[in-house]
Amino acid sequence: METAKQSTKKPMQGPEKPQLSRVESISPWREAYWQLRKNKLAIVGLCIVFFFIFMAIFAPLLTSHSISGMNAADRLQGPSAAHWFGTDYSGRDIFARIVFGARISLLVGFFAVTGAMIFGSLLGIIAGFYGKWVDMIISRIFDIMLAFPSILLAIAIVSMLGPSLQNALIAIAIINIPIFGRLVRSKVISIRQEEYILAAKAQGMKSTRILFHHVLPNSTAPIIVQATLGFGTAILEAAALGFLGLGAQPPTPEWGRMLSDSRQYIQSAPWTVLFPGFSIMLVVLGFNMIGDGLRDALDPKMKS
Repeated sequence: METAKQSTKKPMQGPEKPQLSRVESISPWREAYWQLRKNKLAIVGLCIVFFFIFMAIFAPLLTSHSISGMNAADRLQGPSAAHWFGTDYSGRDIFARIVFGARISLLVGFFAVTGAMIFGSLLGIIAGFYGKWVDMIISRIFDIMLAFPSILLAIAIVSMLGPSLQNALIAIAIINIPIFGRLVRSKVISIRQEEYILAAKAQGMKSTRILFHHVLPNSTAPIIVQATLGFGTAILEAAALGFLGLGAQPPTPEWGRMLSDSRQYIQSAPWTVLFPGFSIMLVVLGFNMIGDGLRDALDPKMKS
């Protein structure tokens, strides 16, 4: 009977397919993104940088004080409800000048790093890919530029071009070119012997196509990390040139220039130096924390 009952059972609607575990391919950039999210210091750095970007974009809405108007009656007043960060030696609101100064510092850092990254990466790719005498000439130029202290080389360039914010930006971009160039050169030298590069050459692909379709995309990780770290360095160098009077000229609210103009009041009115210096320190710290987080996320040796 049991056999008969079993035979009268309805057949199964369909075979139950075993659930196989799928191995999804994860792109390196997506993996780096998740690694970066786990880095608490990098997240703090992102918050700091976004705070200054927000402050720079909405500067006119954050303060109603003039950044250049002088008022002798409000000279060297301490922090108060009317002037959150106090006033400087000319009666100008320090908070307003710091807020608008964030625009200058971030723009200088962006354009200086972008220029250095473009020219340095291009020279580094050419030197590393072609080698021989091309590599020797470009590498010797990099060595000569790196033989000088960066701030002294920047001072020399601005002295020749004339003191101004634009010339300071050009000088900062020039002194950072060999840093990107040497970094990309070393990366390209290790990439050019890979099998896919040799296969592309064997197929008759042109060198320019190999450079921009294979070599450059595989060299972006160290470039991004160096650009993030170089952003903070560029802001610091711009502040140093401004402090020496070779960068932004009065009444431009540049943080380094604010420190230079207020250094004689460091004892009688310390807030005039404290807030601009703290702003420089904070934004540079934010970019350095992001750069460290990106390095840990993009470097395979740092991944657990």
